[in-house]
Amino acid sequence: MTRPTGLVVGVVYTAAALLTAGGLAWTLWFGVDQPGNALAFGALIAVGEFARWGALPGEREPAPLGAAGALAYALLGECAGEPTTHGVLQVVAVVVAAALAGAVPHVARGSGPALDHVARRVLTVGFAAVCFQPLYNSGELGKAVGHGAYYAVFLLVLLVLTALCDAVLAAAMLRARTRYPYGPLLRDELRALLGIGSAVCATGAVMALSVAVAGLWALPVFCVPLLLTQLSFRRYAAVRTTYRQTIASLARATEIAGYTQPGHARRVAALSTAVGRELGLSGPDLTVLEYAALMHDIGQLSLVDPVPDGATAPLPVAEQRRIALLGGAVVRQTGVPAAVAVVVERQADPYREQPLPARIVRAVNAYDDLAGGSGGTAGGALTALERLRLGTGHDYQPEVVESLARVLARGGLAPVPPG
Repeated sequence: MTRPTGLVVGVVYTAAALLTAGGLAWTLWFGVDQPGNALAFGALIAVGEFARWGALPGEREPAPLGAAGALAYALLGECAGEPTTHGVLQVVAVVVAAALAGAVPHVARGSGPALDHVARRVLTVGFAAVCFQPLYNSGELGKAVGHGAYYAVFLLVLLVLTALCDAVLAAAMLRARTRYPYGPLLRDELRALLGIGSAVCATGAVMALSVAVAGLWALPVFCVPLLLTQLSFRRYAAVRTTYRQTIASLARATEIAGYTQPGHARRVAALSTAVGRELGLSGPDLTVLEYAALMHDIGQLSLVDPVPDGATAPLPVAEQRRIALLGGAVVRQTGVPAAVAVVVERQADPYREQPLPARIVRAVNAYDDLAGGSGGTAGGALTALERLRLGTGHDYQPEVVESLARVLARGGLAPVPPG
Protein backbone atom coordinates (compact mmCIF):
# COMPACT_ATOMS: atom_id res chain seq x y z
CA MET A 1 0.00 0.00 0.00
CA THR A 2 1.42 3.38 -0.97
CA ARG A 3 1.58 6.30 1.38
CA PRO A 4 -1.29 8.28 -0.27
CA THR A 5 -3.46 5.16 -0.16
CA GLY A 6 -2.76 4.66 3.53
CA LEU A 7 -3.40 8.32 4.29
CA VAL A 8 -6.77 8.64 2.54
CA VAL A 9 -8.15 5.27 3.59
CA GLY A 10 -6.74 5.65 7.08
CA VAL A 11 -8.41 9.04 7.56
CA VAL A 12 -11.76 7.70 6.39
CA TYR A 13 -11.55 4.60 8.56
CA THR A 14 -10.44 6.59 11.59
CA ALA A 15 -13.26 9.12 11.22
CA ALA A 16 -15.84 6.34 10.82
CA ALA A 17 -14.43 4.42 13.80
CA LEU A 18 -14.45 7.50 16.06
CA LEU A 19 -18.01 8.38 15.05
CA THR A 20 -19.15 4.80 15.64
CA ALA A 21 -17.42 4.57 19.01
CA GLY A 22 -18.89 7.89 20.08
CA GLY A 23 -22.39 6.89 19.01
CA LEU A 24 -22.31 3.51 20.73
CA ALA A 25 -20.75 4.91 23.93
CA TRP A 26 -23.28 7.75 24.13
CA THR A 27 -26.23 5.44 23.56
CA LEU A 28 -25.04 2.84 26.07
CA TRP A 29 -24.38 5.50 28.70
CA PHE A 30 -27.57 7.56 28.35
CA GLY A 31 -29.88 4.86 27.02
CA VAL A 32 -32.03 4.76 23.89
CA ASP A 33 -34.49 7.61 23.37
CA GLN A 34 -37.85 6.47 21.99
CA PRO A 35 -36.86 2.79 21.71
CA GLY A 36 -39.89 1.97 19.58
CA ASN A 37 -38.68 4.24 16.79
CA ALA A 38 -35.13 2.94 17.11
CA LEU A 39 -36.30 -0.68 16.99
CA ALA A 40 -38.54 -0.13 13.95
CA PHE A 41 -35.88 1.64 11.89
CA GLY A 42 -33.19 -0.73 13.12
CA ALA A 43 -35.26 -3.70 11.96
CA LEU A 44 -35.79 -2.06 8.56
CA ILE A 45 -32.05 -1.42 8.14
CA ALA A 46 -31.21 -4.98 9.24
CA VAL A 47 -33.68 -6.43 6.73
CA GLY A 48 -32.18 -4.25 4.02
CA GLU A 49 -28.68 -5.48 4.83
CA PHE A 50 -29.87 -9.07 4.97
CA ALA A 51 -31.44 -8.71 1.50
CA ARG A 52 -28.33 -7.13 -0.01
CA TRP A 53 -26.85 -8.58 -3.20
CA GLY A 54 -23.23 -8.92 -4.20
CA ALA A 55 -21.91 -5.69 -5.70
CA LEU A 56 -20.95 -5.97 -9.37
CA PRO A 57 -19.13 -3.48 -11.60
CA GLY A 58 -21.41 -0.50 -12.10
CA GLU A 59 -23.46 -1.22 -8.97
CA ARG A 60 -22.82 1.33 -6.30
CA GLU A 61 -25.40 0.41 -3.66
CA PRO A 62 -25.96 -3.32 -2.99
CA ALA A 63 -28.26 -2.66 0.02
CA PRO A 64 -30.65 0.12 -1.10
CA LEU A 65 -33.38 -0.61 1.46
CA GLY A 66 -30.90 -0.45 4.32
CA ALA A 67 -29.44 2.80 2.98
CA ALA A 68 -32.88 4.37 2.58
CA GLY A 69 -33.91 3.33 6.11
CA ALA A 70 -30.70 4.76 7.58
CA LEU A 71 -31.21 8.10 5.81
CA ALA A 72 -34.86 8.21 6.85
CA TYR A 73 -33.93 7.73 10.52
CA ALA A 74 -31.28 10.43 10.25
CA LEU A 75 -33.93 12.84 8.87
CA LEU A 76 -36.74 11.85 11.22
CA GLY A 77 -38.09 14.81 13.17
CA GLU A 78 -41.57 13.59 14.11
CA CYS A 79 -43.42 10.31 14.48
CA ALA A 80 -47.21 10.44 14.14
CA GLY A 81 -47.14 14.16 14.97
CA GLU A 82 -44.98 13.76 18.08
CA PRO A 83 -41.45 15.26 18.02
CA THR A 84 -38.56 12.85 18.20
CA THR A 85 -35.80 13.17 20.78
CA HIS A 86 -32.99 11.04 19.37
CA GLY A 87 -29.87 12.86 18.29
CA VAL A 88 -26.97 12.43 15.92
CA LEU A 89 -25.04 9.90 18.02
CA GLN A 90 -28.07 7.64 18.52
CA VAL A 91 -28.69 7.68 14.77
CA VAL A 92 -25.15 6.44 14.17
CA ALA A 93 -25.43 3.80 16.91
CA VAL A 94 -28.72 2.40 15.61
CA VAL A 95 -27.53 2.34 12.01
CA VAL A 96 -24.27 0.58 12.88
CA ALA A 97 -25.91 -1.97 15.19
CA ALA A 98 -28.64 -2.77 12.67
CA ALA A 99 -26.22 -3.02 9.77
CA LEU A 100 -24.01 -5.41 11.74
CA ALA A 101 -27.02 -7.54 12.70
CA GLY A 102 -28.17 -7.76 9.09
CA ALA A 103 -24.67 -8.56 7.84
CA VAL A 104 -24.12 -11.53 10.18
CA PRO A 105 -25.49 -14.16 7.73
CA HIS A 106 -23.36 -12.72 4.92
CA VAL A 107 -20.24 -12.67 7.10
CA ALA A 108 -20.90 -16.30 8.06
CA ARG A 109 -20.87 -17.18 4.35
CA GLY A 110 -17.71 -15.15 3.78
CA SER A 111 -19.43 -12.43 1.73
CA GLY A 112 -19.89 -9.60 4.19
CA PRO A 113 -19.89 -5.92 3.21
CA ALA A 114 -16.56 -4.33 2.36
CA LEU A 115 -14.99 -2.08 5.00
CA ASP A 116 -14.98 0.81 2.53
CA HIS A 117 -18.73 0.51 2.16
CA VAL A 118 -19.29 0.34 5.92
CA ALA A 119 -17.10 3.39 6.57
CA ARG A 120 -18.88 5.41 3.88
CA ARG A 121 -22.29 4.43 5.28
CA VAL A 122 -21.34 5.64 8.76
CA LEU A 123 -19.93 8.95 7.52
CA THR A 124 -22.74 9.77 5.08
CA VAL A 125 -25.48 8.95 7.59
CA GLY A 126 -23.60 10.97 10.19
CA PHE A 127 -23.38 13.87 7.74
CA ALA A 128 -27.13 13.81 7.11
CA ALA A 129 -27.92 13.59 10.83
CA VAL A 130 -25.55 16.44 11.72
CA CYS A 131 -27.14 18.66 9.08
CA PHE A 132 -30.70 17.86 10.20
CA GLN A 133 -31.06 16.85 13.85
CA PRO A 134 -29.56 19.94 15.58
CA LEU A 135 -31.51 22.31 13.31
CA TYR A 136 -34.78 20.46 13.84
CA ASN A 137 -34.43 19.87 17.58
CA SER A 138 -33.53 23.52 18.20
CA GLY A 139 -36.60 24.69 16.28
CA GLU A 140 -34.54 26.73 13.82
CA LEU A 141 -35.56 24.54 10.89
CA GLY A 142 -39.25 25.03 11.61
CA LYS A 143 -38.81 28.78 11.79
CA ALA A 144 -36.90 28.88 8.52
CA VAL A 145 -38.93 26.55 6.27
CA GLY A 146 -42.02 25.55 8.24
CA HIS A 147 -43.57 22.11 7.78
CA GLY A 148 -45.08 22.29 4.28
CA ALA A 149 -43.64 21.97 0.81
CA TYR A 150 -40.48 23.86 1.71
CA TYR A 151 -39.74 21.28 4.41
CA ALA A 152 -39.98 18.44 1.87
CA VAL A 153 -37.74 20.35 -0.52
CA PHE A 154 -35.21 20.87 2.26
CA LEU A 155 -35.12 17.11 2.92
CA LEU A 156 -34.60 16.35 -0.76
CA VAL A 157 -31.81 18.92 -1.07
CA LEU A 158 -30.12 17.52 2.02
CA LEU A 159 -30.36 13.99 0.63
CA VAL A 160 -28.86 15.11 -2.67
CA LEU A 161 -25.96 16.73 -0.81
CA THR A 162 -25.50 13.54 1.21
CA ALA A 163 -25.43 11.44 -1.96
CA LEU A 164 -22.92 13.81 -3.55
CA CYS A 165 -20.68 13.59 -0.49
CA ASP A 166 -20.88 9.81 -0.68
CA ALA A 167 -19.93 9.88 -4.37
CA VAL A 168 -16.96 12.16 -3.70
CA LEU A 169 -15.84 9.95 -0.82
CA ALA A 170 -16.23 6.72 -2.83
CA ALA A 171 -14.26 8.11 -5.76
CA ALA A 172 -11.51 9.39 -3.45
CA MET A 173 -11.11 6.00 -1.77
CA LEU A 174 -11.08 4.17 -5.10
CA ARG A 175 -8.56 6.66 -6.44
CA ALA A 176 -6.34 6.07 -3.40
CA ARG A 177 -6.45 2.30 -3.84
CA THR A 178 -6.11 2.08 -7.63
CA ARG A 179 -4.35 5.35 -8.57
CA TYR A 180 -6.76 5.73 -11.49
CA PRO A 181 -7.64 9.32 -12.52
CA TYR A 182 -10.11 10.88 -10.08
CA GLY A 183 -12.32 12.55 -12.70
CA PRO A 184 -13.59 9.38 -14.44
CA LEU A 185 -14.08 7.63 -11.10
CA LEU A 186 -16.19 10.51 -9.81
CA ARG A 187 -18.11 10.57 -13.10
CA ASP A 188 -18.97 6.90 -12.64
CA GLU A 189 -20.18 7.53 -9.10
CA LEU A 190 -22.31 10.48 -10.16
CA ARG A 191 -23.77 8.46 -13.03
CA ALA A 192 -24.77 5.77 -10.53
CA LEU A 193 -26.76 8.39 -8.59
CA LEU A 194 -29.19 8.58 -11.50
CA GLY A 195 -30.04 4.91 -11.04
CA ILE A 196 -30.48 3.20 -7.70
CA GLY A 197 -29.03 6.22 -5.90
CA SER A 198 -31.99 8.42 -6.82
CA ALA A 199 -34.41 5.71 -5.66
CA VAL A 200 -32.60 5.48 -2.31
CA CYS A 201 -32.71 9.25 -1.77
CA ALA A 202 -36.36 9.60 -2.78
CA THR A 203 -37.45 6.66 -0.62
CA GLY A 204 -35.52 7.97 2.37
CA ALA A 205 -37.28 11.34 2.11
CA VAL A 206 -40.72 9.75 1.63
CA MET A 207 -40.19 7.46 4.63
CA ALA A 208 -39.23 10.34 6.90
CA LEU A 209 -42.21 12.43 5.77
CA SER A 210 -44.73 9.58 5.96
CA VAL A 211 -43.65 8.41 9.43
CA ALA A 212 -43.94 12.02 10.65
CA VAL A 213 -47.63 11.97 9.70
CA ALA A 214 -48.80 8.34 9.85
CA GLY A 215 -46.39 6.82 12.35
CA LEU A 216 -44.29 3.69 12.12
CA TRP A 217 -46.97 1.76 10.21
CA ALA A 218 -45.96 3.76 7.15
CA LEU A 219 -42.56 2.04 7.00
CA PRO A 220 -43.68 -1.32 5.54
CA VAL A 221 -45.92 0.47 3.03
CA PHE A 222 -43.32 2.85 1.66
CA CYS A 223 -40.50 0.32 1.54
CA VAL A 224 -42.38 -1.87 -0.96
CA PRO A 225 -41.44 0.22 -4.06
CA LEU A 226 -37.76 0.01 -3.17
CA LEU A 227 -38.03 -3.73 -2.55
CA LEU A 228 -39.54 -4.16 -6.01
CA THR A 229 -36.78 -1.99 -7.48
CA GLN A 230 -34.21 -4.11 -5.68
CA LEU A 231 -35.67 -7.30 -7.15
CA SER A 232 -35.59 -5.75 -10.63
CA PHE A 233 -31.94 -4.76 -10.20
CA ARG A 234 -31.05 -8.25 -9.03
CA ARG A 235 -32.66 -9.75 -12.13
CA TYR A 236 -30.88 -7.23 -14.34
CA ALA A 237 -27.57 -8.02 -12.64
CA ALA A 238 -28.17 -11.75 -13.19
CA VAL A 239 -28.91 -11.20 -16.89
CA ARG A 240 -25.83 -9.00 -17.29
CA THR A 241 -23.65 -11.58 -15.54
CA THR A 242 -24.95 -14.33 -17.80
CA TYR A 243 -24.35 -12.13 -20.85
CA ARG A 244 -20.74 -11.50 -19.86
CA GLN A 245 -20.18 -15.19 -19.11
CA THR A 246 -21.49 -16.03 -22.58
CA ILE A 247 -19.03 -13.61 -24.17
CA ALA A 248 -16.17 -14.99 -22.06
CA SER A 249 -17.09 -18.54 -23.06
CA LEU A 250 -17.17 -17.57 -26.73
CA ALA A 251 -13.77 -15.90 -26.35
CA ARG A 252 -12.36 -19.13 -24.91
CA ALA A 253 -13.19 -20.95 -28.13
CA THR A 254 -9.82 -19.90 -29.58
CA GLU A 255 -8.04 -21.37 -26.54
CA ILE A 256 -9.99 -24.63 -26.64
CA ALA A 257 -9.28 -24.99 -30.36
CA GLY A 258 -5.58 -24.39 -29.74
CA TYR A 259 -5.34 -21.11 -31.62
CA THR A 260 -4.29 -18.98 -28.64
CA GLN A 261 -2.54 -19.61 -25.34
CA PRO A 262 -4.65 -20.44 -22.26
CA GLY A 263 -5.81 -17.33 -20.42
CA HIS A 264 -4.69 -14.93 -23.16
CA ALA A 265 -8.11 -13.33 -23.70
CA ARG A 266 -8.71 -12.89 -19.97
CA ARG A 267 -5.29 -11.34 -19.43
CA VAL A 268 -5.76 -8.93 -22.32
CA ALA A 269 -9.24 -7.99 -21.07
CA ALA A 270 -8.03 -7.34 -17.51
CA LEU A 271 -5.03 -5.28 -18.60
CA SER A 272 -7.04 -3.38 -21.23
CA THR A 273 -9.68 -2.41 -18.69
CA ALA A 274 -6.99 -1.18 -16.29
CA VAL A 275 -5.30 0.83 -19.04
CA GLY A 276 -8.69 2.23 -20.11
CA ARG A 277 -9.33 3.49 -16.58
CA GLU A 278 -5.84 4.94 -16.47
CA LEU A 279 -6.63 6.89 -19.65
CA GLY A 280 -9.97 8.18 -18.33
CA LEU A 281 -12.50 5.78 -19.86
CA SER A 282 -15.52 4.91 -17.74
CA GLY A 283 -18.97 3.38 -17.82
CA PRO A 284 -20.16 2.05 -21.20
CA ASP A 285 -16.78 2.73 -22.83
CA LEU A 286 -15.08 0.35 -20.40
CA THR A 287 -17.71 -2.30 -21.09
CA VAL A 288 -17.10 -2.04 -24.84
CA LEU A 289 -13.35 -2.21 -24.22
CA GLU A 290 -13.63 -5.31 -22.03
CA TYR A 291 -15.87 -7.18 -24.50
CA ALA A 292 -13.64 -6.27 -27.45
CA ALA A 293 -10.54 -7.39 -25.55
CA LEU A 294 -12.15 -10.72 -24.74
CA MET A 295 -13.10 -11.32 -28.38
CA HIS A 296 -10.18 -9.69 -30.20
CA ASP A 297 -8.70 -13.01 -31.42
CA ILE A 298 -11.92 -14.70 -32.46
CA GLY A 299 -11.07 -14.14 -36.14
CA GLN A 300 -8.35 -16.77 -35.81
CA LEU A 301 -11.02 -19.47 -35.82
CA SER A 302 -11.30 -18.95 -39.59
CA LEU A 303 -7.63 -19.84 -40.17
CA VAL A 304 -6.76 -23.22 -41.62
CA ASP A 305 -3.38 -23.28 -39.88
CA PRO A 306 -3.15 -21.74 -36.40
CA VAL A 307 -0.71 -18.90 -35.80
CA PRO A 308 2.24 -20.15 -33.70
CA ASP A 309 1.33 -19.59 -30.01
CA GLY A 310 -1.63 -17.47 -31.21
CA ALA A 311 0.65 -14.42 -31.39
CA THR A 312 -0.65 -12.06 -34.08
CA ALA A 313 1.69 -9.16 -33.28
CA PRO A 314 4.63 -10.51 -35.37
CA LEU A 315 2.40 -11.28 -38.40
CA PRO A 316 2.46 -9.16 -41.57
CA VAL A 317 0.04 -6.24 -41.51
CA ALA A 318 -2.08 -7.70 -44.30
CA GLU A 319 -2.57 -10.94 -42.36
CA GLN A 320 -3.37 -9.05 -39.16
CA ARG A 321 -5.96 -6.99 -41.02
CA ARG A 322 -7.59 -10.09 -42.52
CA ILE A 323 -7.87 -11.75 -39.10
CA ALA A 324 -9.26 -8.54 -37.58
CA LEU A 325 -11.92 -8.17 -40.28
CA LEU A 326 -12.95 -11.79 -39.92
CA GLY A 327 -13.16 -11.33 -36.17
CA GLY A 328 -15.33 -8.24 -36.55
CA ALA A 329 -17.69 -10.15 -38.85
CA VAL A 330 -18.02 -12.92 -36.27
CA VAL A 331 -18.63 -10.46 -33.44
CA ARG A 332 -21.41 -8.76 -35.38
CA GLN A 333 -23.26 -12.08 -35.47
CA THR A 334 -23.18 -12.52 -31.69
CA GLY A 335 -25.56 -9.66 -30.85
CA VAL A 336 -23.07 -7.59 -28.86
CA PRO A 337 -23.05 -3.81 -29.43
CA ALA A 338 -21.72 -2.76 -32.83
CA ALA A 339 -19.03 -0.69 -31.12
CA VAL A 340 -17.39 -3.93 -29.94
CA ALA A 341 -17.18 -5.21 -33.53
CA VAL A 342 -15.65 -1.91 -34.66
CA VAL A 343 -12.88 -2.22 -32.07
CA VAL A 344 -12.16 -5.82 -33.10
CA GLU A 345 -12.09 -5.24 -36.85
CA ARG A 346 -9.85 -2.16 -36.62
CA GLN A 347 -7.06 -3.86 -34.67
CA ALA A 348 -4.65 -3.79 -37.64
CA ASP A 349 -5.26 -0.18 -38.71
CA PRO A 350 -2.58 2.48 -38.07
CA TYR A 351 -3.15 3.63 -34.52
CA ARG A 352 -3.79 7.24 -35.54
CA GLU A 353 -6.88 6.02 -37.41
CA GLN A 354 -8.15 3.80 -34.60
CA PRO A 355 -10.61 4.66 -31.83
CA LEU A 356 -8.99 4.70 -28.39
CA PRO A 357 -10.36 1.27 -27.29
CA ALA A 358 -8.82 -0.32 -30.40
CA ARG A 359 -5.46 1.31 -29.63
CA ILE A 360 -5.58 -0.07 -26.11
CA VAL A 361 -6.47 -3.63 -27.13
CA ARG A 362 -3.81 -3.62 -29.84
CA ALA A 363 -1.02 -2.54 -27.47
CA VAL A 364 -2.06 -4.86 -24.64
CA ASN A 365 -2.47 -7.82 -27.01
CA ALA A 366 1.02 -7.20 -28.41
CA TYR A 367 2.43 -6.93 -24.90
CA ASP A 368 0.96 -10.28 -23.83
CA ASP A 369 2.19 -11.93 -27.03
CA LEU A 370 5.70 -10.51 -26.67
CA ALA A 371 5.96 -11.14 -22.92
CA GLY A 372 5.23 -14.82 -23.40
CA GLY A 373 1.82 -14.98 -21.69
CA SER A 374 0.80 -14.66 -18.06
CA GLY A 375 3.09 -11.70 -17.74
CA GLY A 376 6.26 -13.71 -18.37
CA THR A 377 9.35 -12.96 -16.29
CA ALA A 378 10.24 -9.44 -15.20
CA GLY A 379 12.91 -9.34 -17.91
CA GLY A 380 10.44 -10.56 -20.53
CA ALA A 381 7.92 -7.91 -19.50
CA LEU A 382 10.55 -5.18 -19.72
CA THR A 383 11.69 -6.40 -23.13
CA ALA A 384 8.10 -6.49 -24.37
CA LEU A 385 7.48 -2.93 -23.21
CA GLU A 386 10.66 -1.71 -24.84
CA ARG A 387 9.57 -3.28 -28.12
CA LEU A 388 6.22 -1.53 -27.80
CA ARG A 389 7.99 1.77 -27.17
CA LEU A 390 10.11 1.24 -30.26
CA GLY A 391 6.89 0.77 -32.24
CA THR A 392 5.22 3.98 -31.06
CA GLY A 393 6.15 5.74 -34.28
CA HIS A 394 3.56 3.80 -36.26
CA ASP A 395 2.06 0.81 -34.47
CA TYR A 396 1.21 1.88 -30.92
CA GLN A 397 0.07 5.14 -29.35
CA PRO A 398 2.77 6.40 -26.93
CA GLU A 399 0.22 7.42 -24.27
CA VAL A 400 -1.31 3.93 -24.30
CA VAL A 401 2.08 2.25 -23.95
CA GLU A 402 3.08 4.48 -21.03
CA SER A 403 -0.28 3.91 -19.34
CA LEU A 404 0.28 0.18 -19.73
CA ALA A 405 3.73 0.58 -18.15
CA ARG A 406 2.24 2.41 -15.15
CA VAL A 407 -0.45 -0.24 -14.70
CA LEU A 408 2.14 -3.02 -14.81
CA ALA A 409 4.41 -1.20 -12.36
CA ARG A 410 1.57 -0.75 -9.85
CA GLY A 411 0.60 -4.40 -10.22
CA GLY A 412 4.11 -5.55 -9.44
CA LEU A 413 4.44 -7.47 -12.71
CA ALA A 414 7.57 -5.58 -13.69
CA PRO A 415 9.67 -2.74 -12.27
CA VAL A 416 8.86 -0.43 -15.15
CA PRO A 417 10.04 3.17 -14.98
CA PRO A 418 7.94 5.82 -16.77
CA GLY A 419 9.12 7.29 -20.01
